[in-house]
Amino acid sequence: MAKTGKKAKRKTSTGKKHLPRLIAWETTKRCNLACVHCRASATQEAAPDELTTREGRKLLKNLTTVGAPIVILTGGEPLLREDIFEIAAAGTELGLPMALATNGTLIDDNVAKQIIESGIQRCAISIDGVKSSTHDRLRGVKGSFNSTIKAASVLRAHGIDFQINTSVTRENEPELPQMAGLFEALGASAWHVFMVVPVGRAVGIGDDLVGKTRYNEILHWLAQKARETQMQIKPTCAPQYHRIVKQKLTYGETQLDGRAMMTRGCLAGTGFAFISATGDVQPCGYFPVIAGNTREYTFGTIWRASALFLKLRDHEQYNGRCGVCEFFNICGGCRARALAATGDFMNEDPYCNYLPGTNIS
Repeated sequence: MAKTGKKAKRKTSTGKKHLPRLIAWETTKRCNLACVHCRASATQEAAPDELTTREGRKLLKNLTTVGAPIVILTGGEPLLREDIFEIAAAGTELGLPMALATNGTLIDDNVAKQIIESGIQRCAISIDGVKSSTHDRLRGVKGSFNSTIKAASVLRAHGIDFQINTSVTRENEPELPQMAGLFEALGASAWHVFMVVPVGRAVGIGDDLVGKTRYNEILHWLAQKARETQMQIKPTCAPQYHRIVKQKLTYGETQLDGRAMMTRGCLAGTGFAFISATGDVQPCGYFPVIAGNTREYTFGTIWRASALFLKLRDHEQYNGRCGVCEFFNICGGCRARALAATGDFMNEDPYCNYLPGTNIS
C-alpha cells in the first residue's frame, strides 16, 4: 500500500544508544519433537558446526558489553545439549539473567534441580491445547502433552518460576479460553501466545494459519482476559495487541493494564535479537535475515553497527500504514510477518486492520 497522509511525528532513533532487553540463543537445532509450526525446522540431528561450549562462553561474556539483557536459551530443544547447564551457569556468573525455553518433555526432578543450581530464573514450556490429541498432533509426538503437563507440576513443586508458550493455529485456537484456565491452575506466571508467522516448517501449514480477521479478534479477547487473571498474558508476533490495549480496552477505568504496556510491540533489532545455533545474528527468530555472525564479529559490534539493525531503528524508512501510523512507537508492526508476506520487512504489517488517524481498533 502506498503511503497516505502525513507521517506521524516521531523521533528517528538511529543515532540513539539502544540496549537489547532480550536475546534468544538457539543453542541447538536438535529436537525430540516435530512441531508442524516450528520456525527452526528442527530435526533429530544437531546442525553442523553449532557453537561450542567455549564459543558460547565467549558469546555470553560479550553480551555484557551491551548491558545485562535477559538471555533465553532455546532451540530446537536446549535440554538435548549436554552442556546447557554449564552455559546457563556461566551466564549467571556474568550477571546475565538466564531463562530456558524448552518443550517441557524432558523435565524431571533431576533437571529441575539443575535448573535451580545453574541460576536459571525462569523456564518456558510449550503447551498447544487442552486436549492431548490437539497438542500431540501439532507437536508431532504422541504423549508429549502428558509429559509437558507433568513438567509443569515438577517445576511448580520445585518453586521454579515458569511460563507457558502456545503457538496458535486454526486447529487449537478454539481451545484458547480453556487453555487460560488450565495454565492458571497449573501455576504458570505467564502465558505467551505466539501468533504463528509462516517461516520454517510453518510455511507448509498454509490454511491452518489463523487468518487476519480471527487474529485481531483473538488479540481483543486476550486483552480482555489479561484484565481478569493474575497470570501475565503476552502475545508474541502480535504487536497490534499493544495498540488495542492503549486504544480501547480500559474497561471503564482510567488506567491501562500496566503489564501489557511495559514493552513495545515489535522489538526486532531494537530491543531483541536472535542468535542461531551457528552464530548468525537476526532481528528475531521468525526474521531470517542475517545481520552478522558472532564468529566473525562480536555481538556488540553487530548490535551497534549492522546496516540491518540501523535500518530497523530508522522510523522514517517504514512504508505503508506503518510509515504514517500514530501508534508506531507502541506497536511497530510485525517485521517478520511483513517480510514473509511481501518480501520487504519495512512494509506495513499485513495482519493489521487499523487505518491510521481513525482511532478505531
